[in-house]
Amino acid sequence: MKTTDSPITFVPPPRVTPAIPRRRKIKRVALVTVPYHSGVVESAGTWLNVGFVYIAGALREAGYEVDYYDAMSLWHKEDDIRKRLEDFRPDVVCTSAFTAAIIAATSLLRLAKEVDPEIVTVIGNVHATFCYPEMLRVDNDVIDFVVRGEGERTLPELLNCLNAGDDPAKVAGLAFWRDGGVIATRSAAFIRDLDSLPTAWDLVEWPIYTYRAKNNARLAIVSSARGCQQDCSFCSQKLFWRRGWRARSAENFVAELEMLQKKYGVQVAMLADEIPTLDRARWERILELMIERKPGVRLLMETRVDDIVRDEDIMDRYALAGVEHIYVGVEAGQQATLDLFKKGSKAEDSRRAIEIINQADIVSETSFVLGMPTDTPETFKEAVELAKLYNPDMAFFLAIAPWPYADLYPQLEAHVATKDYSKYNLVQPVVKPDAMTLEEVERELGRAARNFFMHKFQNLDELSTWKREFMLSVFDILINHSYLSGQMQEMAAAGKRMPEEVKAMLRNVNAHRRDLKIQAGAEPRNFAPIP
Repeated sequence: MKTTDSPITFVPPPRVTPAIPRRRKIKRVALVTVPYHSGVVESAGTWLNVGFVYIAGALREAGYEVDYYDAMSLWHKEDDIRKRLEDFRPDVVCTSAFTAAIIAATSLLRLAKEVDPEIVTVIGNVHATFCYPEMLRVDNDVIDFVVRGEGERTLPELLNCLNAGDDPAKVAGLAFWRDGGVIATRSAAFIRDLDSLPTAWDLVEWPIYTYRAKNNARLAIVSSARGCQQDCSFCSQKLFWRRGWRARSAENFVAELEMLQKKYGVQVAMLADEIPTLDRARWERILELMIERKPGVRLLMETRVDDIVRDEDIMDRYALAGVEHIYVGVEAGQQATLDLFKKGSKAEDSRRAIEIINQADIVSETSFVLGMPTDTPETFKEAVELAKLYNPDMAFFLAIAPWPYADLYPQLEAHVATKDYSKYNLVQPVVKPDAMTLEEVERELGRAARNFFMHKFQNLDELSTWKREFMLSVFDILINHSYLSGQMQEMAAAGKRMPEEVKAMLRNVNAHRRDLKIQAGAEPRNFAPIP
């Protein structure tokens, strides 16, 4: 599929009529997350949809009543969703889905049409932004509109247009089905002033959002910047944001953290930003304000290897400001693979970045992308050894996901074994290497994770006290709550003997936790020391 800003645009016919006739005014809008689960995201905790917080704020400012309904985090099924929709009686149902959840998203919109055929259905996010031609050709009976790009302005403009009986082809940032074809309107301009966006934090059902690795501390997802200027060939973000980057002011962002802690009891916040540190001066100001104001919120974040190396001289301020966990994408140890992925970084910089994070006593996390056409069982073992050498606190071994809109897709297409998007979740292999079966890839991914974390556990005493306690919680999550635990359960169900080293690790984890509890006189808090 060709990936351009507006892949397919059909000129509307001379006689233009609204895409769907309306018999009632739109007043109520339900924002519903897709109840898709893969054992990855939900393993560490329960994560809210920050995009819906912004969309809900924009809709309310435009005069609409909104229900923020996180069906995924509530683990709701069809009957639960049906009842919620029947009780709220929305005029519009909107959902948002990444590629792996797109099939479930279509089913959700189909359910909305069953509840009330007059409900207007809308879908957005990265997959819909680029794959709307396929989606509308196949499911135009249940998808009324696709929002391409940011939705805070596009969605209210669409609803206002429908209420006025006007033509939605006039609204930028849409795609829809009309007269047997796809209509794609002009691209909407990005929102420049992110500080001005209204939010709807009061609609969030806060008690359900917790972070397992920190004794179920209350967790928020926040955004300080939007965009990505990297050129990774396997990713979607640079395409979605058209390689642009915009940021909120440091003052506005830190004030939001203070509000979330005081008003809603948030203890941990994960930055949704792809690159929060791109503008060093702005990032330093955020750290400065966090140190001065002490909002009481610990930060989890992702950023670029290059930025960590750049910021080596201020990593002490990262820690003092409450940055507790940093993910950097290593992806591969071979420079040739990094070049194929267009990471724009050097293998030696990846190792150095992890060293810098560890030296600051901040949790370090990275990932390795495996299952490429040339991979073999040996390359999986090499990735584990490389992860041990780099020594992050956590390393995850992910199956390459061939997003159909990514630059890398044409090179992988011949090896794509399934077009079932529900499997494009970085856990289930969908690309078949020349020398391996999909089953072998899945087995090697699980083995890689197990071998790496066994190594980490054997060297747990090298960590600081607080980080050691944190890692014990991580081990508990991996064994009892993650997709890796499912593999172990399947192994046991098949009548195979659980490896002795796994049983030994379980015994030692339990012993460590008992010792820590005795020493502390209570359950370990698993928090970094507050400066």
